Amino acid sequence: MLKKLSMLLILSVFFTTASAQEFRCGVTVNYQKLQSTTQQYETGDVKIFETMKRAIEDFINGRHWTNLEFEQVERLDCSINIILSQRTSATDFGGQISVQLRRPIYNSNYTSGIFNYMEGANDLLFSFNESQPLEFDPNTFYDNLSSTLAFYCYIMLGLYFDSYGPNGGQPFFDMASTIAMSAGTSAYKGWKASDSQKSRYWFMENHTNSAYEALHSVYYYYYRLGLDMMTKDQPTARRNIIQAMKYLQQVHKKRSNLLSVNQFLDVNIDEIVQIFTPAPADEQKELYDIIKDVSPIKIPKLKDWNVK
Repeated sequence: MLKKLSMLLILSVFFTTASAQEFRCGVTVNYQKLQSTTQQYETGDVKIFETMKRAIEDFINGRHWTNLEFEQVERLDCSINIILSQRTSATDFGGQISVQLRRPIYNSNYTSGIFNYMEGANDLLFSFNESQPLEFDPNTFYDNLSSTLAFYCYIMLGLYFDSYGPNGGQPFFDMASTIAMSAGTSAYKGWKASDSQKSRYWFMENHTNSAYEALHSVYYYYYRLGLDMMTKDQPTARRNIIQAMKYLQQVHKKRSNLLSVNQFLDVNIDEIVQIFTPAPADEQKELYDIIKDVSPIKIPKLKDWNVK
């Protein structure tokens, strides 16, 4: 698999290839909050939430997102949770979406988180009709649910393939950009730069803006040259992880409080602490200074490090 993924510089993305599907995504639709509001539903209405879950799973797991051929064991391990908090009509819903992506680490049974993000409450508004399938075309806005799901699929593909090859995820981030531009013509929240600093728009912008090009190297050095090397050469692996953090700091200096920088640290800080707690003091100090610069609120997590 690693050899295959290293060839991504020549990757082109399209939708009609008869290749194996890319995702193994577990989906949950949580409607419990609707029970505590005035937006009640009849017992029989529970069926729509079960149908919604199956429709989302089929949309993600049953579609061809790339021209790569995946074996079953190679499919991306992810999960999506839709938390519903409002229902304004039989087919109109509001809530939030959380997305998690995990990555297997070479020559081990260990799986590392690579993406873990939850949107704000009621940032996801959408219509869902049981009798209509979810449709998708990157250049056409059909509905907010399918565009949001497709957007995060390409963000996940971009991060995943960045972690295997230099700039390997770029075609996927470009596709996420196309989706965001199409959806940005709608009235739905989350697709425009002006919506908020945590909108979907900024994930796409962070990974397609040439000013933040080093962000791609963060994932390659951290995962492929770092975690994947841990069973073979731990000192070299740690040095590469430090280099990944230097790239992260480089992006931070371009613009502070960047959404993707914060997301990377939120996902990986506990893992970094675990890896470097037994490391030499000079490595701890170097990494401590980087984290203090990029995200001072994470410093309490380094309390056991030998840092003067």
